Amino acid sequence: MENVEVRSEREGKYLTFTLDREEYGIGITKVKEIIGMIPITPVPQTPHFVKGVINLRGKVIPVIDLRLKFGLEPMEYNERTCIIVVEISGGGKKIPMGIVVDSVSEVLNIKGNDIEDTPNFGSRLETNYILGMAKTGEGVKILLDIDKVLTSEEFAAVEAA
Repeated sequence: MENVEVRSEREGKYLTFTLDREEYGIGITKVKEIIGMIPITPVPQTPHFVKGVINLRGKVIPVIDLRLKFGLEPMEYNERTCIIVVEISGGGKKIPMGIVVDSVSEVLNIKGNDIEDTPNFGSRLETNYILGMAKTGEGVKILLDIDKVLTSEEFAAVEAA
């Protein structure tokens, strides 16, 4: 049985978004802004899910496509596709990074009691970046620990982009 402290640590406001008809959430404290699609400059020799970099008010920010990172089918970007600018921590640093999502839904206040631990899918499936599963009226939202979505090697590759 999970202790109450862990549940209350995960409680809070989450920005929810869609990828391939699934709903995900990121802690609102990690979100810096949401922007529409803007031109992305490709960077050679980066992992397949790194779309490139954008110039956001004079700051160059790496952008990853979360669909590709999660092994989902690529999708043509449309008017609902957007970039969520988040601040990720890794290697003792914090870097801004854009993540491309199908669409942004809403900000939800999720109670600790409504967050279940990630089910065990076996050792072959990497799920350490999933903070938990939030039960909502419409179903389940997958809560992401955005700092753990990239491995340390991927973080270094994105940071170098």
